[in-house]
Amino acid sequence: MTDLLTAPPAARTLNSLGLAKPPSETRVVAAMSGGVDSSVVAAMLKREGYDVVGVTLQLYDHGAAVNKPGACCAGQDIHDARRVADACGFPHYVLDYESRFRSAVMEDFADTYLAGATPIPCVRCNQTVKFKDLKRVAEELGADCLVTGHYVQRIDGAEGPELHRAADAGKDQTYFLFATTREQLRYLRFPLGGLPKSETRALANELGLRVAEKPDSQDICFVPNGKYQAVVEKLRPGAIEPGEVVHIDGRVMGRHDGVINFTVGQRRGLGIATGEPLFVVKLDAANKRVIVGPREALGVSRIALKEVNWIGDPVASEDELDGRDILVRVRSTRPPVPAKLSIGAGWSILLDAPEEGVAPGQAAVFYDPHSTRVLGGGWIMATQ
Repeated sequence: MTDLLTAPPAARTLNSLGLAKPPSETRVVAAMSGGVDSSVVAAMLKREGYDVVGVTLQLYDHGAAVNKPGACCAGQDIHDARRVADACGFPHYVLDYESRFRSAVMEDFADTYLAGATPIPCVRCNQTVKFKDLKRVAEELGADCLVTGHYVQRIDGAEGPELHRAADAGKDQTYFLFATTREQLRYLRFPLGGLPKSETRALANELGLRVAEKPDSQDICFVPNGKYQAVVEKLRPGAIEPGEVVHIDGRVMGRHDGVINFTVGQRRGLGIATGEPLFVVKLDAANKRVIVGPREALGVSRIALKEVNWIGDPVASEDELDGRDILVRVRSTRPPVPAKLSIGAGWSILLDAPEEGVAPGQAAVFYDPHSTRVLGGGWIMATQ
């Protein structure tokens, strides 16, 4: 980022966030999770002369996760965010959103697992608590924009702001932000989108931030030690029921302790002994069945979607998108692959080549095949 306090006067007509006034007249609310990324964003903007207000959302456990490594928005992380704000000299507020987070994110997480799907709570959190509720708080505080430490790029295009993949492909977080709306994009800023993570850490050291070497968040913030079954049991006592492990040819292969212990594509830990490698092909929660089969049964060519968010160029009718070539990412850790949109009987995706391990409850995110632009995405409802 350019330090506008030392830049020549001509450089100050537009500030580094793309607003037509100097930083000293620009109030920004910085969403601070307590990690290195959001801390660097807040500290750099303060150094550039912005009127920075730091906000951290208390999302769960009221500090019970103080010593949980890789968490965010609770315990030690709130303390770390406050220390950064104190050291840099800007106000910092902690807002209790535990009830909202529980209803919008944690309970959806439990219900999605119990329905035999695989949830992505980070997307729900961004979609509801962070980019909806926190945006409203920022507006009430008179902020010109809300800034976060996400690794995505916001680029002003001919039809308004666009969402693009981060310059650092290894840190790109667009998969988790596909539900961001056009209205939210107009108000949001992502200062780290053009930087590699190594430069962010270098900036943290340069700024003297105590979180400079803090590890990145891992797993799901409210799930201790990755034991999501315990969270589901706590939220929905007695809802986890045993059932049968069934081969796609109808043979009963064994028993299981609950469909939430399995994910589509899983091979290990099935609890059955056979002479052939078997994979979880489908979860039939209604009948408490885990369906298994050979690897070739995992291939998916068509994906039906719900709650689709389109942020490509506006169209007069969704029908205009039918047959459009896109790239689609069906897992956060996979690269986008060629596909076509199908709008006929509802939104769906036709993959050029079958993909394995595509699970209902996950997201399918659309990308422009000729650029880094995100076109939108939706929740995976069913596969064929």
